[in-house]
Amino acid sequence: MSNAVLANDSANVPAAIAQVDADVTELNPSALKEKIQRMLGLEVIKVEPTPVPGIAMLITNQGLFYASNNGEFFIQGKVYKLGGTVTDLSEQSLAKVRLSGLEKFSDSVIEYKAKDEKHVVTVFTDITCGYCRKMHAQMDEYNAMGITFRYLAYPRAGISDRLGNPTQGFRDLRSIWCNEEAATAMTKAKNGGAVADRICDAPIEEQFNFGRQVGVSGTPAIILENGMMLPGYQPPAQLAEVLKKL
Repeated sequence: MSNAVLANDSANVPAAIAQVDADVTELNPSALKEKIQRMLGLEVIKVEPTPVPGIAMLITNQGLFYASNNGEFFIQGKVYKLGGTVTDLSEQSLAKVRLSGLEKFSDSVIEYKAKDEKHVVTVFTDITCGYCRKMHAQMDEYNAMGITFRYLAYPRAGISDRLGNPTQGFRDLRSIWCNEEAATAMTKAKNGGAVADRICDAPIEEQFNFGRQVGVSGTPAIILENGMMLPGYQPPAQLAEVLKKL
């Protein structure tokens, strides 16, 4: 290819970029929400623009997704900004949603409060989860380091089975949340004790659905004070070190 051709191609680059920018459809959140819900069956909770021209962020009942402003393309995955460092824009967006959403559950968490509280973490948990049990067995160590734990329910088997009946995991967590001494009942259950069946208006399903919205796919899932999430078990000293750096 000749230098003249390269020069001509280079000269056309700004014009091509301008054409792309001109072709970007203006975001209409209501129209995009309606199209995604109609075609994919997802419940779209929030639609927001992103730094990427022509791409919108969707917070749904199944987590975070992206779509072109005109709804022609639907994208599953994360968006990163490549600057001096690599920034996970998806996680930053979810962090804000988590912090906002946690407020409505402030009165329905099961709390293990540190005497000399320095940090508060919110943990999605399930009594059938081995690492949840391991973490709970070290609660005194976390508390001694000034870390308060607040539990939200996340039955790993879901809310109902294929026949529409409540799963055992859901029933057990509901029974714990319905107990007048919920913190004691949680400890007993995670130590392998039987869970006495109780029924009340505990927000187990709401907590589970919120977890799915903000990226929880397993337990334990730890929400930090800045809204960022740590999936999986974190030893006391390691979690304390992470929190100290926030």
